[in-house]
Amino acid sequence: MEEQVNNVKSDEDKTVAILAYITLIGWIIALVMHNGDNKTKLGGFHIRQSLGIMVYAVAILIIGFIFAFIPFLGAFISIILNLSILVVWIMGLIGAASGEMKPLPIVGQYFQDWFASVARD
Repeated sequence: MEEQVNNVKSDEDKTVAILAYITLIGWIIALVMHNGDNKTKLGGFHIRQSLGIMVYAVAILIIGFIFAFIPFLGAFISIILNLSILVVWIMGLIGAASGEMKPLPIVGQYFQDWFASVARD
């Protein structure tokens, strides 16, 4: 009987982790689900990683807008930067679905440090 309770808890943890990556509304729902008695390390970890990806995406959008005025090079840089957002997002989503708490390459640990007050365990 105790195993079922633990499995339900881990499924709920994964749900919070996966929801964090599904749009801003999903992130807000995951944050609400994470509060109260349902606080878990996995959910909090992926909420912070997803928030970092959103901040990263806004920064890339601004940088892409600045480079848009350079005829060929600007479009190339914008495409590469946007693809990097997609790759990092997919990596985070796969990590959440598999239940891993593996930080994203290069910036993942920074996200955990910068957003430590968000979704505390």
